[in-house]
Amino acid sequence: MDGIQDRDMKNPDFISYELAAANRKLIIDSPKIMAILNCTPDSFYDGGRFNAIDSAIERGLKLLADGADILDIGGQSTRPGAAKIDAEEEWKRIGAVIQGIINRRPDAWISVDTFHAEIARRALDFGAAMINDVSSGTLDPAMFRVVAQYNTPLVLMHMQGTPKTMQDAPHYEDPVEDVYRWLENRVNAAHEAGIQDVIVDVGFGFGKSLEDNYALLAGLDRFLELEVPILVGLSRKSMIWKALDGTPETALNGTTATHAWALERGAHILRVHDVIAAKETVALHAMLRPRRP
Repeated sequence: MDGIQDRDMKNPDFISYELAAANRKLIIDSPKIMAILNCTPDSFYDGGRFNAIDSAIERGLKLLADGADILDIGGQSTRPGAAKIDAEEEWKRIGAVIQGIINRRPDAWISVDTFHAEIARRALDFGAAMINDVSSGTLDPAMFRVVAQYNTPLVLMHMQGTPKTMQDAPHYEDPVEDVYRWLENRVNAAHEAGIQDVIVDVGFGFGKSLEDNYALLAGLDRFLELEVPILVGLSRKSMIWKALDGTPETALNGTTATHAWALERGAHILRVHDVIAAKETVALHAMLRPRRP
């Protein structure tokens, strides 16, 4: 992947952002890859594969070596129907993994996928750089206060319901406009709470029908109007494999196609299971655009 990493992939139409965490910065001047590290027994694709501490650390280091710009570590499954675990159990799954990866890769930009403010606080104390909250601070009202205190970026994701109930009967008058207005409200609330850097995620598969998901993908460029980076989580999701009568294991080709469509609509961060395939998609998409001198 060295050739891809050495390319000038800057796109004159791409809206750049700079994220700050502690004394570090992440400059998003081209699409970035966020790799998924699930330390859970029941995630929809890789549940149980990396829930042992040593194997999770090695997997995280491999994802970084493959070229991930961000490593997103989670200990709470948010697949449809997933039961909520308490903060202590979540920390048992991820605390040593975060520490082990940072000890060996102190330069790594670590994101922690959690909706517990206490987990966010502990992770940031360990050296994590960003929090990814699928509830946008609605499941734990202390989340905004913690993130603001540490002056770190926060991903705000849209979800209708909770992971346990979100796919029971999702309904929207207009998926794009309804999700846009909800995220606009949460972005404003986060800024008012003192959070400087926020990223938005429309929440593909989180309280959406198949048709809702594709309406959101088609209208993704609408969310550029929020003037914050857009994170896209499409990797191997049911909106891909159900449409193709497949399984999560057969959904890499469909993931690549939907990633390309998301990039064409302005996505800044792709949250993925397959880093190398995603980096190739970003590199090939860049070839469609003129480069800056």
